Amino acid sequence: MRLAVLLPLALLLSGCADSGPPRYQGYAEADLLFVGPDEAGRVITLKVDEGDRVTAGQPLFTIDPSLQQADVDAAKASLEQARAELANLQAAAQRPEEIAVLEATQRRAKAALDLSRIELDRQKDLYAKAVGSKAALDTAQATFDQNTAALDEVNKQIEVGRLGSREMQIASAQKAIDTAQANLASAQTRLDRRSLAAPAAGSVETVYFRPGELVPVGRPVLSVLPPDLIKMRFFVPEPDLARFRLGSKLLVHCDGCAGSVPATVSFIASESEYTPPVIYSLDERSKLVFMLEARPDDPLKLRPGQPITVELVP
Repeated sequence: MRLAVLLPLALLLSGCADSGPPRYQGYAEADLLFVGPDEAGRVITLKVDEGDRVTAGQPLFTIDPSLQQADVDAAKASLEQARAELANLQAAAQRPEEIAVLEATQRRAKAALDLSRIELDRQKDLYAKAVGSKAALDTAQATFDQNTAALDEVNKQIEVGRLGSREMQIASAQKAIDTAQANLASAQTRLDRRSLAAPAAGSVETVYFRPGELVPVGRPVLSVLPPDLIKMRFFVPEPDLARFRLGSKLLVHCDGCAGSVPATVSFIASESEYTPPVIYSLDERSKLVFMLEARPDDPLKLRPGQPITVELVP
C-alpha cells in the first residue's frame, strides 16, 4: 500500500523534466539498537528516559540481580572448596603431629637396634671363646634382626607419611578448580549483564518497560538510535535507474530542513518494488520502481519516518 501511494508521486516528479532536475519521493528511516537483558527479570532502576541523549557505555537500567548474585556466591564457595581439596592432596598424607609420633618410635627403634647389636656382638665373642651357648647367640641374632626390621618399618611409615597424594588425584583436583573458576566466570558475566549500558552514542527513542515491570526473555527495555544508523529510502522509476550508481551524490529536501542535506547512495535494490500483473510493454515498464538507500552527511537533520524528496547531483 505504501509503495502504491509513493509510485504516482515518484512518476509525477520524475516526469517534470521541464521544471528542473527529476526528484524522487522517499522517507527517512533508521536501524534502532534494542537493549534488553539476556534473562527475564524485573526492572529496578531506569536511569534514562525517552528523548535523552546518551554516550557509549553510559548506564541505562538495572534488572533485579538477586538470583545471579546467589549464583556468583555459590560459585565462589565451590571454588574455595576445590582449592582446599587440592591443598589437602598436595600436603603430606599425615599431619605433623602424627609424623612426630612416628619419629619418636623411630628413635626408640634405633636405640633397641643399637642395644641388640651390642648383645649380638657380645654373644658372638662368648660363643667364639666357647663360653656362651649357641642358643644365646641365636636369640641375640633374632633380636637384632627383629629390631632391624622394626626400624625399617618405622622409616617407611615416616616416608609414606611425608608423601603427597598420587599425581592422578592431584590432576583431578586441579581440573575441579578449573571447572569451578569457569563456573564463577559464567556466573559473574550473568550478574554483570543485569546492569546494561548504551552500546553506542545516540538518543533514547522508546522505553518499553519501567521500574517494577517484569521483562520477559528476549524483550528490550528500551531502544537507542545512533545517528550513523539513520538512512533514507527513496524510489526511482525503471527508466531513471541507470542514472544511479553506488556512491552517487544526492541532495535531500524535507519539510523544516534548513536547506538541502547532502547524501550518498549506499544501496540499490536488485528487484523492483512494484510489478504490474500484465506482460511488459514500453508503457508498463515505466510503472516499475526500484528502492534505493542513501546515507546523509548530516544525519541529525533528519528524523525516522520523515518524508523526503531526493534529487541527483549532476
